[in-house]
Amino acid sequence: MRLILLGPPGAGKGTQAKILVEAFGIPQLSTGDILRSAIAARTPMGLAAKEIMDRGDLVSDAVVNGIVSERLDAADCKPGFILDGFPRTIAQAEALDTMLADKGLALNAVIEIKADVDVLVQRVVSRGKETGGRADDNEEVLRKRLNVYTEQTAPLVAYYADKGLLKVVDGMEAVEQVTAKIKAAIGN
Repeated sequence: MRLILLGPPGAGKGTQAKILVEAFGIPQLSTGDILRSAIAARTPMGLAAKEIMDRGDLVSDAVVNGIVSERLDAADCKPGFILDGFPRTIAQAEALDTMLADKGLALNAVIEIKADVDVLVQRVVSRGKETGGRADDNEEVLRKRLNVYTEQTAPLVAYYADKGLLKVVDGMEAVEQVTAKIKAAIGN
């Protein structure tokens, strides 16, 4: 099972990814985690990323794509994987298509977890107040993250819909219901 999870910040992608990892026995691949792991393992792409980050620059698509490609070659990815946070742009999606084709692989589905923006803001802000939450659990930061998502990542919805891979799930329901709908959407 090879999946991509899409959805705005706070929609529940991380929660659903953890559940799907358990259900299917495949790894969740978060670009942040992959990047840190590649740097720690001192892979060629990891060293390139470290050099860029040490200068205070953003890691380019070419380096991110290379790190993802290296990670997809790992043994635990043979039965499948869940991509979370990659691709973020059409250019990254096109690069992913090429790397998967080069590896003789294809995506099974792209799951968009739809969520009401105003409810997400309320949810994340109250999480921050109740639990101490993350440092970015405030309305101003979340709205900026939502704007970035809308500008950069939301176009992926149309991209994958055109390829017939997009499955849309209502992320505003209870966690268990969202999981059941994801499993139904991917035929499980």
